[in-house]
Amino acid sequence: MQLFRARTPTLLPATHTNSYALGTRDVVLVEPATPFEDEQREWLTWARAQSGQGRNLVGIVLTHHHLDHVGGAEVFARELGLPIWAHEWTAGYFAKDRPDLVVSRHLREGEPIVLDGPRPERWDVLHTPGHAAGHVTLHSKDTSTLIVGDMVASVGTILIAKRDGGHMATYLRELERLQHLNAKLALPAHGDPIANPSALFEHYIRHRLKREGVVLAALTAKTSALTLAELLPQAYADVDPAIFPIARLSLEAHHEKLVEDGVVREEDGGRFR
Repeated sequence: MQLFRARTPTLLPATHTNSYALGTRDVVLVEPATPFEDEQREWLTWARAQSGQGRNLVGIVLTHHHLDHVGGAEVFARELGLPIWAHEWTAGYFAKDRPDLVVSRHLREGEPIVLDGPRPERWDVLHTPGHAAGHVTLHSKDTSTLIVGDMVASVGTILIAKRDGGHMATYLRELERLQHLNAKLALPAHGDPIANPSALFEHYIRHRLKREGVVLAALTAKTSALTLAELLPQAYADVDPAIFPIARLSLEAHHEKLVEDGVVREEDGGRFR
């Protein structure tokens, strides 16, 4: 496995997205991330260096559809003559919004990606929605390693945005699923490799549930129903108001879960209690 970090339009404090080259003879490239031309030139140099000496590039894997993960996909597929592999939801998204980005192979839950070589590798596809509906994680049982995309990060955090395919309850369920794999190593799209990733998955779950508790407490402390705009500064009183637009996206996802759980109800005029 080899890693390349490219500058991308991602959320601070992260500034780069990691791409990975997997395999010892057959090689797949995961996360064709950067949309910036100077970074794309460096990425292509790195990718081409994976070829030769008996190594063969066979495909490009998208973990999901967000720009900081697919910004170079069309360019890299064309320049390298490689097919793009992604979940069918991601393929459908691009068929509608970016028809030039053609997904040749739909990655499905439980499907193996088998890479031939002196040390053959098998990476099982896990469909892990929640951050994005078509998000996939790759799992190597042989090495107890996960390629986790945007499920977690070792720099910054992960945004769950309802308006961009995020779903909080699903995300928490998939984090718990990954936690129970007891992997030894997770390779995220943002930040350094993560040793003992199960501890980080558990931390993410606790953090989200703690925030959910704060949101619920803010609602129940009032005798009248609140709009999300009114709830925001109370539920996120511990963060800089400058990031309220991002916090609002998380609040929407937390709120959706509380409504689905039957804990919060919606009243007329977009107010909740």
